[in-house]
Amino acid sequence: MAVPAAGRKRVVIHEDDVGMSHGTNVAFRELSARGACSAGSVMVPCPWFAETAELAAAEPSLDLGVHLTLTSEQKPYRWRPLTAPPRSAGLTDELGFFWPDVPRARKAQPEAVEAELRAQIETARAAGIDITHLDPHMGTALMPEFCAIYRRLGIEYGVPVVLVNDLKAYNPASYAGGGLDFARYDAEIAAARAAGEPVFDTILETPWRRRTDARTAYRELFASIPDGLSFLALHFNAPGDFEAVNPGDAPIRIGEYELFRTPVIQEWIEEFGLEVIGMREMRDAMRAGLRG
Repeated sequence: MAVPAAGRKRVVIHEDDVGMSHGTNVAFRELSARGACSAGSVMVPCPWFAETAELAAAEPSLDLGVHLTLTSEQKPYRWRPLTAPPRSAGLTDELGFFWPDVPRARKAQPEAVEAELRAQIETARAAGIDITHLDPHMGTALMPEFCAIYRRLGIEYGVPVVLVNDLKAYNPASYAGGGLDFARYDAEIAAARAAGEPVFDTILETPWRRRTDARTAYRELFASIPDGLSFLALHFNAPGDFEAVNPGDAPIRIGEYELFRTPVIQEWIEEFGLEVIGMREMRDAMRAGLRG
């Protein structure tokens, strides 16, 4: 994929966690139609995955990838691996759910991780989803222990995987625990660039700890998007269910959804000179390059 020219700000406005709840599906469909969301990714092990698959079948234009899932962080709302691994594989807690945090998930056996990620991709394909990309829930599949597996799956299935140039500047690295092998990660990024795979210069995330109103916080987020290729990892949720799942985070997710329903998003896109792109166009460009 071509490197953006100097001064260009190319950005994917992405909804993570599609399928975690009914509200994520409602938000993804609506904001995609409004042009305020350019791609999203579904959590296949989650209870609302089947509804997501129905949406994708009804609206093939939806730009939908797989949000590869190795953690289950909501309480008491939980989900399990598709592969039903033994405890010895290290993927699950004592009740058979994914671990709720990244440090424990990083200790899973790589073979078990690959089998689970592959099962999630194959389930999405079997459901008829035209997968446009892969990206990592809570960053886990992108950690140095699993990054080579993650990249290999993208190559095998002919889809881009969301990679970021600097792992240290990636928010999930802040809660991944100690002992991150940055050299191992950097070697994967160098290999990805050499192979012509897309690598994001910046990944910016929902401002979870904002101290201002939503409009001020998100205007600052848009203003901070630098030249190059950027990815906004957002977490839209229409009201009605996530309030029960996580009362603490629900106002952030719902407030984000409500703001992105307004015309101000398009105004900021124009004000800050952003070129909004989707993951499907990146996939198609990557496949054309592979064939060429």
